[in-house]
Amino acid sequence: MPFSTAPRLGFVGAGRLARCLAAVWSRAGYPVTAIANRSAASAHEFASKLPGCVVAEDASAVAHHADIVFLTVPDDSIGATANALRLDHARDSALAIVHCSGATPVDVLAPAQAQGADIGGFHPLFLFGGLPSDQTRIAGCSVTIEASGPLHDTLTALVQALGCHPLSIPPGGRLLYHAAAHYAASFALCSLSETVTLWKELGFDEDDALRAVLPMLAGTIETAREKGLPGALAGPVSRGDAGIVVKQLALLQNLGGDHATLYALMSRRAVALAKRRVSPPPAETLDAMSHAIELALNGAAPHLD
Repeated sequence: MPFSTAPRLGFVGAGRLARCLAAVWSRAGYPVTAIANRSAASAHEFASKLPGCVVAEDASAVAHHADIVFLTVPDDSIGATANALRLDHARDSALAIVHCSGATPVDVLAPAQAQGADIGGFHPLFLFGGLPSDQTRIAGCSVTIEASGPLHDTLTALVQALGCHPLSIPPGGRLLYHAAAHYAASFALCSLSETVTLWKELGFDEDDALRAVLPMLAGTIETAREKGLPGALAGPVSRGDAGIVVKQLALLQNLGGDHATLYALMSRRAVALAKRRVSPPPAETLDAMSHAIELALNGAAPHLD
């Protein structure tokens, strides 16, 4: 059964993601008709900002008021919410239950599918800050969809209404997709944390360190946008400075901990990028760096042959 061009939208969960999506979709002409949340106060605050939105008792009640119900609850609650659904079999319009997790398989919604609902996944690749600016900053981001048939088309239209780019993911691919995305989000913060930790050895405090490196990170991202990953690569690996790589690996080994291991693993990835550059360093230089990196990863003193 097809969905209308402006399906009624409902949410289970009134967190940052739901608030942002609901506000943008409401302004774009999609009616947000119902919200259910563990905190009644949060649900009423959510509904008060959206014309015609009612506070529902639970997910089943949200489904009574909506055509597409977005489950914006923690991953561990998605399955329980789907199992508790009691859907109206007499309805004369299409119904979909869609979760917004990047990692949880869509088939966790099978109980809803068994009751006649379409099911899908809708994951914005965006860090929601819980601020009004989320509603403008989300434009230009990507949203990963997992659905089929008319629901896929409708979710694609909803992505476009956010000003975002739709991506499709095959069934069973969410866990790998989500794991990989960490490198562009949480793990990028971990890389910054490593910078701060190492610079503290020189007397820098965290504020000074971040003030120094955040503009460099922003410039790197912009260069990658313009030139691609190999073209944006900088540093000793990109220049073929094998001696610098070896000396830094040795220095980090002397600091103890896992500093040298992390540097070596990231340098291994940098070598792979350097090989893809239009004008890569000489192959023998990259091979020498790779040898030194492997020595460090095996706990040996890095050196050049």
